[in-house]
Amino acid sequence: MGEGSGILSGLGGCGPSMAAGKCRAERGAGPGSLVIRRPGGLVGHRGGVVWLTMSTTNANMMQSSQGMDAEATLEHDAAAGQAVQPERLPTVQRPPTIDPDAGWWDRLYQRIEAKCSKLSVKNNFWHRMMARIFLPLAWRSGIKFRSKAGDPFQMVVPFRRFNKNWYNAMAGAAMLANSEVAGGSYIFQSVGADYTVVCKKLEYKFLRPCLGPAIYQVDPADGTDIEELKRTKLEFNVTVNMTIFQAVVHKDEKERRVGKSTATFHVAPKAKLRERKRKAKERSLEGK
Repeated sequence: MGEGSGILSGLGGCGPSMAAGKCRAERGAGPGSLVIRRPGGLVGHRGGVVWLTMSTTNANMMQSSQGMDAEATLEHDAAAGQAVQPERLPTVQRPPTIDPDAGWWDRLYQRIEAKCSKLSVKNNFWHRMMARIFLPLAWRSGIKFRSKAGDPFQMVVPFRRFNKNWYNAMAGAAMLANSEVAGGSYIFQSVGADYTVVCKKLEYKFLRPCLGPAIYQVDPADGTDIEELKRTKLEFNVTVNMTIFQAVVHKDEKERRVGKSTATFHVAPKAKLRERKRKAKERSLEGK
């Protein structure tokens, strides 16, 4: 009896209870095994491992305690930066950039198109060259890249006659149109030459007149991860927020915010669009 009291003196008060006759000690089946019985449950000790078989009420209390311990462990892991990461979505299979079933002329055209797309966001020289061919109004407005590597994405529109209105301020149409060019250039630079970028919705809020060059600072909307969207979705929408500032020209001036813009773009692989066009052509031929 003394051995049982010593082993389990800290478990449920069985040590003191044995003296009062509430707990009863029995020798277990294995060598060196001692079993202590008490009302409402069974407490045992075998090979240095303490185990407990409890009544239904005590088991519920134990489950509640284990749940609280698990929550505390999760909170501790999160605080230590060891929180369990959410399950990642599967990666989609994107169609090839160059259609292998196309003729030699179509494949050549696709290669030239992909090369021009890459050059259009490479630097200001090629951006201006491509804009002169494909976006003549953007070329005349003079919009160009301003940010450097590691800086927030920015584009600048010069304060020239083509962009001014009759009272010598930046025209509202120029501010609105160039916000689409700036937002589209940011997304196109992020997704690469294998995608088309089309503006679906554009909002602009005029705050004050712009009396100098306009700087467009583009940032993705909260919670938007373009790389994750590319990995998990074939087609997707991207929303960007733009803040427009009046650039500093003289030393005594300061940068002023002149407008805010929000744009939503639809991004889709070029190969997917070619496949849709081919199916539409086949359906039209079948209809004839």
